[in-house]
This record gives sequence, structure tokens and C-alpha cells, in this order.
Amino acid sequence: MTDKAASFLQMIRRDRRGRLKVYLGYAAGVGKTYQMLQEAHRLRAEGIDAVIGVIETHGRKDTAALVEGLECIPMRRSEYRSIEVEEMDIDAVMARRPQVALVDELAHSNAPGSRNSKRYQDVEDILAAGINVIATLNVQHLESLYDTVEKATRVKVRERLPDSALSEADQIINVDLTPEDLQKRLKAGKIYPIERVPTVLDNFFQTAYLEQLRELTLREAASQIDFRRRESAGDAGRGGIDQVMVCLDARGPENAALLRYGSRLAGRLNRNWYAVYVQTLEEGSAVIDAARHRLLADTLTLANQLGATVFTLKGNDVAEALARFAKEYRVGHVVVGKPHPRPWWKRLRSGEVVERLLNKDGGFNLMVIDTRPTQDGKTIEEVPESPAQVSPALIAERHRLTVQLKPDQILIWNEPLTKFQAMKALVKCMQGKTGFTDEDLLAKLTARENEGSTFLNEGVALPHARIEGLEKPWMAIGLSQAGILDAYTESPVEIVFLLLSPKEGNRSHLQLLAVAARMMQNRTLRSQLRKAEHPADVIALLAESELS
Repeated sequence: MTDKAASFLQMIRRDRRGRLKVYLGYAAGVGKTYQMLQEAHRLRAEGIDAVIGVIETHGRKDTAALVEGLECIPMRRSEYRSIEVEEMDIDAVMARRPQVALVDELAHSNAPGSRNSKRYQDVEDILAAGINVIATLNVQHLESLYDTVEKATRVKVRERLPDSALSEADQIINVDLTPEDLQKRLKAGKIYPIERVPTVLDNFFQTAYLEQLRELTLREAASQIDFRRRESAGDAGRGGIDQVMVCLDARGPENAALLRYGSRLAGRLNRNWYAVYVQTLEEGSAVIDAARHRLLADTLTLANQLGATVFTLKGNDVAEALARFAKEYRVGHVVVGKPHPRPWWKRLRSGEVVERLLNKDGGFNLMVIDTRPTQDGKTIEEVPESPAQVSPALIAERHRLTVQLKPDQILIWNEPLTKFQAMKALVKCMQGKTGFTDEDLLAKLTARENEGSTFLNEGVALPHARIEGLEKPWMAIGLSQAGILDAYTESPVEIVFLLLSPKEGNRSHLQLLAVAARMMQNRTLRSQLRKAEHPADVIALLAESELS
């Protein structure tokens, strides 16, 4: 344990941006908060300014005793529905500027009216301010494990956070305890009050449930270590032909389960993955009802949170569109939901998508996942043997965005504009460099955009095209505080990455798209880019993000 503390100490002293360390466990009472407080005392003994941002002792005497001697930042109090609630005062933490802030229960949901809706977002802001954070988390709160945990324990976990909140941590410490020892602690009243023990033992703390959660935690910790090993070795196979694609359905209630499955599979294979929705004529934005539109928007947002690059394609032949995408993007694993029963006349008219994909010569494996509820209401889902969350690979020099960008390829718009105007302006700023006319480039981009919109949720668009005869990739960025007028998204599109690549350079094209999509999942970076006033500021922000 002392070596681990010393390692974190070295990280603290060499970086400007805050570092994140997470104590990971499988249930309440295994000792996450206790070990975090112990480390805080060790850091203070080494002369490090460590303070408590928020701590949840839950009335545990041993834990409360360790709080003594540590500075606690006062909590922020507010009233919600006539009840006084307390939350971490993020502004007070950043004003105090300690070297290390302790933040308990990373998945906690903040009270309405707070600066951020979730505590992990508070931590992102604290890290961006250059303050290091030590936090705690239980494995069941990871978004991609929601269905797996419900199946294993019959418990719906309400508070969840994106897997990236863990995969982007600089250190992960697995806090382990056997289920038998944990139950002994429970029966001794060291976790919950004695009067609650019988109820808890009959529910979440059953031995079988604890063993399954413990196994998930051990696998998660092992896969994170394995990913870091491969990342440091520069996994050259990341752009291979075994990328993962999850096929979405505007009507599909199983989309969330498919996305979580795809996230775990992509992490296990250490590959990029895509969430693909084919919009048919009958599913146009002017046709589908508000409820279905809201469901689709939530699905695409979840896909972004889980680390997918999201694509919307257009066409009435869904199977053909999916097969074409799989070929273009070197997909080796296609994940689809088990088809719902349909009237015979619909099957004759369009054919079953799954059946047609099976007959496609696309060089991919088709994985049909049954996510329908069983009679007892549980979800059927097979989990890959060695789950992991996809994280960014070591970025090769040729795939760094700042290598592709010059200040004259960055535009900042103060007024609202249309999607076409944005793409036209970005093409124009590459005038004379590519060997093609603006009209030719714009026609290629427009044709690609007509196949499927790249203007997605989360305020980011990734218009792109592969062009025969182009000698190298070209990229441009547009920032618009007023947003894109005709982009039908839940939130305004304010950041536009435009990418043009050689027709034969598919691997480089995919890598640049993946890097751009991954960077734009960084909430802090998006916020900083929106405030940028000069192209040099944009390049500096991207360079800092690439290096971190």
C-alpha cells in the first residue's frame, strides 16, 4: 500500500492537470472510504495538502475516526422540496486549491440546482482546475454493467456513471474482501445499523449476489490493467478488421442493453466501436412522434457516454446500409437485437434485417442478442468472458489532430448558420491546398451527409468523406456559439470537425475519426473549446488534451 501511495505522489508532483485515483469495490463495507482516508493521512505526513471535498461515513465509527485530523471543505446547503440537502461545494474546493481532494461515492446524483447533475462531473471540473482527486466507486454503478448487475442481483441500480469515468482514472485500486468476511462485518453492525441487517442479508448481501459482484470487480480491475499494458506497448492492431458495430432501432427498447453489450465487447477486444442507426423514410424527423424521437435522442446520448462513435445513416434498405457501413469501417463484429415478431406481409415486403445480414458476404461475425424480458421480468444478456471498457489508445503522431491542423483551418463563428454554410466555409478555408475545387469537395461531403447525418447529440458534428485522388488527410474545425440552425439534435451543434481522407487510406480515416470522437467525449474540453476566441487557443487546447 505504501508503494501505491508513493506512486500517486510522483504523479501529483509532475503534472499540471489533476490526476485521478479510484478505490474500486463491489459492495458497501469492503473498505473503500476507509482506505482512501488512510491514504490521505499518509499524504499529509509526506507534506501533501490533502483535504476532504465530501465524505460519507454512513455512521461507521471506524471511518468517522479517520476523518479526525483532516480538513473538511464545508458542504453547500440548499433546500429542495422543503428539505435541506447538502452537496460538495465544488467552488469552495477550487477556491481552496488543495493538492489533493477526497471525493467519496463518485456515482452520486447531485440535488437539483447544483452546478452539475452528477458528482463525477464535479470531479472532472476539479481535475481541470489542476487539483488531484482520490475517489471511491462500486462496480455496479458503471453504466455498461447495468443489465448484467440487474440479472445477477435483481437490483436496478439507479445511480450510474459512464465507464469513461473509471477508464480515464490514472490509478485504480481494487479493494477486496471475501463475501464471508463482508457478511461478518455486516452482522457486527459495522456497515448498517443492527436492525437493518436481516433485511439486507436476505436481499443484496446474499452470498451468491456478492460473489457475482466480486467477480465483476476483479475482472474490471484486471481488464483495466491489461488495457494499460497494451496501451504502453502501442497496440498496433487497434485499427484492424475487428471493429465493433451495434445496430440501433428507433423503436427498440433493447437499444440500451445492446449498447452496454457492445461497450463491454469492444473493451474486451480493445477496439473502436460504432453505434449505427439507419433512418428510413417512415422514421424521418418530421414523421416520428415526440416520444420515439426522445427515445432515439436518449439512445444516441447513451452511446456517446459509453464511448461509441455514433452514425446515423439514411435509406430504406436497412440491411444493405448496415452491410455497406461494416465494409467501409472494417467492422468484424456486428451486434443486433433478436427480431421481434412481425406480420407476414411486412416480412415479405422488406425481409428480416437479421436474416439478410446473415446472407451478406461482409466478412463479419453477426451476434444476435436476446434482450427481451423473461417471465420474471429479468433481462437475458450474455456477457463476454473478460469485460472491459474501451479507452483511447496511445495516439500515433500521424493521428494527432494538431498535426493535421493549422490556424487558418479553424473558424470561429459568432452568428448562427446552416449546416451547408458551415461545411462550405470549412471547405473554403482549405482552398488551394487539397488539389480539388471547393465545389468538388462540397459535393462529396454533401453526398456523404445525405447518406446519413453526422450532426449528432452532445453538440458535436463530424462531417467526413473519403475522396479518390486525395494525397493525405485534411481537417478543419468550426466553432459556433450560436449553433447550427438546421441540425435536428437535442442540443445545439456548436463544434464541427470536418475530415477529408484519401479513398485508399481507410485505416487512417477511421483512426482520425475515432480520435476526434473520443476527444469530444471530454466534457471539460468541449466547454473550453466553446469559449475559445482565437484559432491558436483551439490548437493549444487540443494539444494539451492529446498530451494528457
